[in-house]
Amino acid sequence: MEESTLWWLITGAAVIAELLTGTFYLLMLAIGLAAGAIAAHAGAPTAVQLVLAALVGTAAVVACHLVRKRRPPSQPATSNRDVNLDVGESVSVEQWSPDGTAQVKYRGAQWTVVLRPGNAPSPGTYRVAEVIGNRLLVDKL
Repeated sequence: MEESTLWWLITGAAVIAELLTGTFYLLMLAIGLAAGAIAAHAGAPTAVQLVLAALVGTAAVVACHLVRKRRPPSQPATSNRDVNLDVGESVSVEQWSPDGTAQVKYRGAQWTVVLRPGNAPSPGTYRVAEVIGNRLLVDKL
């Protein structure tokens, strides 16, 4: 069996492992393995194939890590509009309880509304800032 065939089989196994586990870094290592296969096709000695695969795979993993590190951190799911469509919606509060909560009808159900710290409880329209369990954390509009 040709060396390049072995490289391609190992590359395929790394891609399959990445698909099963969702580990993006395995895909970067598969790029390094593909570089080893290309080197085998070019007729490079085994030592050069191994070194090239290691260097390309390592460079791809480091580049992926640096790109991910530079991205701003995502919001928690409780306040992320992409995850929770209730965030940003408005609710109407008619009366606040002495404990700082209120009951509102929202989406056909009763919800407990809690004011975000720094807001004064007063009747009116509020924007949902976060959903914490079965409570809506709101800001005054």
